[in-house]
Amino acid sequence: MSFSRSCSTFGGVAALAALLSGCASSSGQGWLERITPYRIEIVQGNVVTSEQVARVKPGMNRSQVRDVLGTPLLTDPFHGDRWDYLFSIRRKGTEYQQRSVVVWFDGDSMRSIEAPDLPSEREFISAISTSAASGRVPTPRVLELTDSERKALPLPPKREVKPEEPFGPVRSYPPLEGS
Repeated sequence: MSFSRSCSTFGGVAALAALLSGCASSSGQGWLERITPYRIEIVQGNVVTSEQVARVKPGMNRSQVRDVLGTPLLTDPFHGDRWDYLFSIRRKGTEYQQRSVVVWFDGDSMRSIEAPDLPSEREFISAISTSAASGRVPTPRVLELTDSERKALPLPPKREVKPEEPFGPVRSYPPLEGS
């Protein structure tokens, strides 16, 4: 390969690069800025909604609170009377969300709960839905049968209950009181 041919090839590549960079800069975004790495959607902690907090009442014991809110993310051995429910989500196409709920106990009995500005379950779902950000509205799911659907269901078969036979040997005992 001659020197003049390699120079013309290099010149052609340089001209093409200059042409492409000029197109990208006129659009306001370079071609390297359009290439982004894959980012993992990170969800950490417990989702606690306003409906769940409404079900928790002072005086409930720890297991009842755990049944409603789930296992706390943090239980500090130095502060045994405090449970922390933390939540954060980072999802492409939605805003970063972070919430904190603190439950206070006196012994085994719940004293109070600090839960500022919690969304309802529907608000939370719409906040993390990427379809809401794109303008699409998710179709609501029917969670309960209508009366006509309930009537259309077949009745369960009737089971005959047989009296149980005695288990073990059958014995007869004399009367306890004398005659």
